[in-house]
Amino acid sequence: MAVKSALFTASLLSSLVAAQQIGTAIPEVHPRLTTQKCTLAGGCKTQNTSVVLDAFSRTLHKIGDLTQTCTVGDEICADAETCAKNCALEGVDYAAHGVVTSGSSLTLNQWLKGSDGQYVTVTPRTYLVAEDDKNYEDLRLLNAELTFDVDLSKLVCGMNGALYFSEMETNGGRSALNPAGAEYGTGYCDAQCPTLSFINGEANPNNEFGACCNEMDIWEANALAQVYTPHPCRATRVEKCATAEACGQPKGVCDKWGCGFNPYQHGFASYYGRNGTVDTNRVFTVTTQFLTDNGRADGELVEIRRLYVQDGLLIQNQAVAVAGKQVDSITDAYCNATSAWTQQRGGIAQMGDAIGRGMTLIFSIWADAGGYMTWLDSGNAGPCNSTEGNPALIVQHTPDAAVTFSNIKWGEIGSTFKATA
Repeated sequence: MAVKSALFTASLLSSLVAAQQIGTAIPEVHPRLTTQKCTLAGGCKTQNTSVVLDAFSRTLHKIGDLTQTCTVGDEICADAETCAKNCALEGVDYAAHGVVTSGSSLTLNQWLKGSDGQYVTVTPRTYLVAEDDKNYEDLRLLNAELTFDVDLSKLVCGMNGALYFSEMETNGGRSALNPAGAEYGTGYCDAQCPTLSFINGEANPNNEFGACCNEMDIWEANALAQVYTPHPCRATRVEKCATAEACGQPKGVCDKWGCGFNPYQHGFASYYGRNGTVDTNRVFTVTTQFLTDNGRADGELVEIRRLYVQDGLLIQNQAVAVAGKQVDSITDAYCNATSAWTQQRGGIAQMGDAIGRGMTLIFSIWADAGGYMTWLDSGNAGPCNSTEGNPALIVQHTPDAAVTFSNIKWGEIGSTFKATA
């Protein structure tokens, strides 16, 4: 069960808020992160993309007064119009938030040591920004693939280095009430329908609404466990939910639990992990393919396939037994046998509709103070015990917990990686 979005957002919101006007005290400079777009005929072409830190990690203050914080519900930020008039969102020091880029490499740190020698939680979430430096990169990957390298050797039990898609507005909800938009990381939503203080950069007093949208979890992992999971929603872009039923799992807008593929859950404990078939002590390549029924971008999504490359060798996804058959990818048949809820939200085809419209690529790192990330790496999901994911313990023995994503590419099937079978 993938519940990472609600838990991660809750931890972020416990001390931070977000806004929409553009402040003038701290300039915003997006760290460059080059990516590549690939074709079979032309190879891979470098793009001058960048990343932006989520708005909920930024300072929101009264315009002209950096010392007065804006909090939704206060007099100066009582509603969307009042907030837009009185409050400003500032730029950030990315290194101070645990975000470091170098060429095609992005490193996210969970903790940083403060001037007093104590470790401070930074837990960054970032979005891929297009070459125009104003909007999120709009990835449309039907009948296409996404490839990246990952180093998560420093992610122990209880940690999660995530790379995923969310059907956010490409401009971050930029409007008259939210001129900052994607340039300042506004507009977050996901399939957990989180109740946020701002939705699309506009104040959401009393957290009245949840922010629902289609979510494709390409990669949720540490060095001991991993899963990839589609979370389809009966929604296009960002949809507000207003009741517990609409925001919830059985009948709500989105499939919060999703249809995950994790070989460990099917009895293959040595396939992924330290010294495993996919050896997480070292860098490896992850490719996810979105295959359609007609082999074209205008087709219906029917299969989400996973491949790995390490040391130049192609590693097929582990085949597992489901309903008497061996399967190694996510299809409607797989989800019908393993997930009761996905089909109620339109199944793989609905997920494909969102992928065809275009989704935003998100990178994050986080630890789970509430549940210790047991849903990812404990019990049937992985080899970790039920308490070692406590962040208070992790920071003591692995304060340098970090994940590095690099060499991010997308394009035609077979165009983004090279390997020997």
